[in-house]
Amino acid sequence: MCLGTLLCGIFASHAQTNPSETGTITGTVLDVSGKPIPGAGVTVKNESLGLPRNLVSDPEGKFSVSGLPAGTYTVEASAPSFATSRRTGIRLAANGTESVAISLNVGEIAQSITVEGAVSVAAETAPSQNTLDARSARSEISPEYIQNFASPIADYTELLNNVPGTFSVNPNGVGLGDSKTYFRGFKDGQYTMQADGIPFNDTNDPTHHSWAFFPSQFIHGIDFDRSPGSASSIGPTNFGGTINLLSRSVAYSPDIRATTSYGSFNTRMLALDADSGQFGPGKKSSLTMNIHQMLSDGYQTFNYQKRVAGFLKYQYRLNDRTTITVFGGLVDLWTNTPNLKGPSRAQIGAFGDNYLLSNDPSQPNYYGYNFYHVQTDFEYIGLHSELGHGWRFDNKLYTYRYWNKQNYNNPSVQADGFFLPGTQSVTATSAVDKLNGYRKAGDIATVSYEMRRGILRTGLWFEWAYTDRYQIPSDPRSWQDAFLPNFHEHFITTSAQPFIEYEYNVTRNLSALAGLKVAEYGMNLTQFADNGTQAVGCLGGALSTPRVTQTTVCIGGKPSTYHDAQYRSWMPSASLRYKLKTNWTAYAQFATGSNIPPSSVFDTKDALVGVLPHPTAVKTYQIGSVTKFNRWTLDVDAYYSHFQNPYSSFIEPITGESFFYQTGPSNTKGVEAESNILIGRGFSVYVNGTLGSAKYQGGRNYANGGLWIANT
Repeated sequence: MCLGTLLCGIFASHAQTNPSETGTITGTVLDVSGKPIPGAGVTVKNESLGLPRNLVSDPEGKFSVSGLPAGTYTVEASAPSFATSRRTGIRLAANGTESVAISLNVGEIAQSITVEGAVSVAAETAPSQNTLDARSARSEISPEYIQNFASPIADYTELLNNVPGTFSVNPNGVGLGDSKTYFRGFKDGQYTMQADGIPFNDTNDPTHHSWAFFPSQFIHGIDFDRSPGSASSIGPTNFGGTINLLSRSVAYSPDIRATTSYGSFNTRMLALDADSGQFGPGKKSSLTMNIHQMLSDGYQTFNYQKRVAGFLKYQYRLNDRTTITVFGGLVDLWTNTPNLKGPSRAQIGAFGDNYLLSNDPSQPNYYGYNFYHVQTDFEYIGLHSELGHGWRFDNKLYTYRYWNKQNYNNPSVQADGFFLPGTQSVTATSAVDKLNGYRKAGDIATVSYEMRRGILRTGLWFEWAYTDRYQIPSDPRSWQDAFLPNFHEHFITTSAQPFIEYEYNVTRNLSALAGLKVAEYGMNLTQFADNGTQAVGCLGGALSTPRVTQTTVCIGGKPSTYHDAQYRSWMPSASLRYKLKTNWTAYAQFATGSNIPPSSVFDTKDALVGVLPHPTAVKTYQIGSVTKFNRWTLDVDAYYSHFQNPYSSFIEPITGESFFYQTGPSNTKGVEAESNILIGRGFSVYVNGTLGSAKYQGGRNYANGGLWIANT
């Protein structure tokens, strides 16, 4: 800013009379798909002396400002219904020319985005990286990587494999199964997953299904925070981290694209994408959509896959301050994936490394005895409004459904690793008729107030869910079910997380963030009488098999039992961020998290649970640094997490069900780093590495003390 009219006049006169000491800033304003935005407002300002220069991008989205004195500049661009984007720290030399490309995001939250420091070409090409605004270890996976380098069949677990310390395995081929992500010794269910900021997970335990929600055709980018986050980070299991899948943004220009893909294992995909551009009165509406079909034989024998899915995203700009977003997505999946987690060593040795299922109906692993039909939908209405005077309001009202109808045979395995003969492994009760279905509805509301020295945020996440689950013994040849199930339960769960946090700007370069979140969960569970193999049994009665009917039933006892469990956790968090330079940030963080026990804690005889188990409690400490240079970037962090009352699980070999149990405390610690190095001529090298450990805490009272945690 100029100190006075006289100084501004002297500077302007000097600039006009010394043209040899001036330079030029040129650039292009683009949308997220790389298309130019004409008519965008552009402001170029000297960071020391002010003197803003205002102009408008041409029909090709380009702009140019000449006669600028040497110095450091800020370039800001904006357009109707787009977020304002700002580049700072652009160094212009005398007689020099600097080129700037600015991308405007049309996200549902039209907030201001600032990229600090000199323009880093290495940062612009990095497939995964942290930001200079970091307060924790996080990686943002770029749209360019997802669109141009990832397989079109990939699911989100495979998109995440570039993040430090992260891995997943899909034995049937890329995107051709229900795979899980592991990192830092955390397994699925120990971190939160979100879609556009909305948590999604199962209701009996907070796990996820990569083949059922948000295929890569829905995904524009991924924000992966490997920490419990701040108080405003919502979700059921944030203690491990939060993976936020960002849906595709609506585009500024109309476009229609039809694509076809073909790959290994007779895998093929047909997809249709369309962008409306801005339309309607005042050009206030925008729409984007996708519909696709994927078919594959899979790498494993007879593990067929079929998916039909699509989404539609509509955005309406009510005015320059308020935007409404509507999203809806559907996935319909059919597979022949069995409940078996894989073949035995003996079977692989005898039949090959891709062996899984047989096409012989006399065999217990006949593919016709194993099939899934999974249907999901995911919808929300989002409202973002800049209320003025520093106030901002965001709200998302959402619902989603998961309906997994599965039928599978449970063949018995001999000691030599082969199945028992078909007559012993294909019986009237050898198979399972399974349902796991739920519907959720919820709302996320956030109010923030930006003042001179900081930002105050407060809000509430509330969610309600209804679940129906059962497993019934069945005959795989006719799918005639037994009278009594292995288990059958209905339950309603509620989640509420009010939070408040304050971000205080201590100095221009140092800021502190502190907050508190309260996590409240309620579970109202109804369990019906069953055969006692997995859950509650006859609830005071006894099993009986009359000679006439040969059908096992309960004699006496209650038809059902009811449980009501309530959990509450107080979770404080705090962080410091210091900007050592415009291209170098350091941070330190302390955060807490929790995870309630799974619903299976009530799966005991007669549902007798004397003491309700405590939620898992976690404390995490992290430090890190983010550096951006023109030709290379470097993100480094170190972490330590302590778990109290954690749960582990194992797969019961006969039923294939997960069984949960409490373990001793555990500690996870390590160092992570990722870097992108620009080589030139369009080539760059991305590398990352992790050195860590995840072990159970030692001690006389801990049988597993000192042992490594699985999947580390």
